[in-house]
Amino acid sequence: MRNVVIVAGKEIQEGLRNRWVLATTLLLAALALTLTFLGSAPIGQVGAGALDVVVVSLSSLTIFLVPLIALLLSHDAIVGEVERGTMLLLLSYPIGRWQVILGKFVGHVTILSFATLLGYGVAALGLVATGAVIDLASWAAFISMVLSSILLGAVFIALGYLISVLARERSTAGGIAIGVWLFCVLIYDMALLGLLVTDQGNLIVGKLLDGLLLANPTDAYRLLNLGSETISTLSGMGGVSENTGLGPAVLAGALCAWALVPLAISAVVFSRREL
Repeated sequence: MRNVVIVAGKEIQEGLRNRWVLATTLLLAALALTLTFLGSAPIGQVGAGALDVVVVSLSSLTIFLVPLIALLLSHDAIVGEVERGTMLLLLSYPIGRWQVILGKFVGHVTILSFATLLGYGVAALGLVATGAVIDLASWAAFISMVLSSILLGAVFIALGYLISVLARERSTAGGIAIGVWLFCVLIYDMALLGLLVTDQGNLIVGKLLDGLLLANPTDAYRLLNLGSETISTLSGMGGVSENTGLGPAVLAGALCAWALVPLAISAVVFSRREL
């Protein structure tokens, strides 16, 4: 465990010195503040709480931005160090390859958690500063959104490691990472929507629909945050949430599985890879 902490600390220190990480944090904060103040305009028309509107806006932002940030952080975590020759130096110390993977994962998740908490926390504080009345249910939805956003980031960090241990060049890993982002965030949902429209509820119902939603981590995240009773009407996810049997525990568990399985596969593949 000590080796894992050392590797994680190294990644965090490098992240704190990296201006790109600072720029990412500022970008998240700026977009979150913009969505917070501009997105509260429809409150009087839909009767939603101010923070509920923020949850919907930030959840939509998270689906596009957090996976991209996570993949950019992690796609060259292994192959990049192999190309630079620093991986051989690191492995010359008494440290296991699985400890390298786990330490990097803890470090990158910590960096992403810091950026998410700071960026979204600033948005919540800004809303409180306006004097908006916020009930406990809205705060619970906001906290759930922040924690699940970090979990979604962890999923794509793990997928980035899997890409990194399989690719032989950084450029290849970068191209695959962008392809994975496009597929999960855009292409999969467009294809699923087309299937649902074509099917008209004849075949794709029940367990099959649940399976298709769980097959994409961004859909599990979307349903977890936008499918609740208080948010679904505002987010437009009411129809989907009514036709699935997926509760918050199942959706959160699916996101955990999406993070742990690729991470475990990455550790196994990296342990057998010749450097």
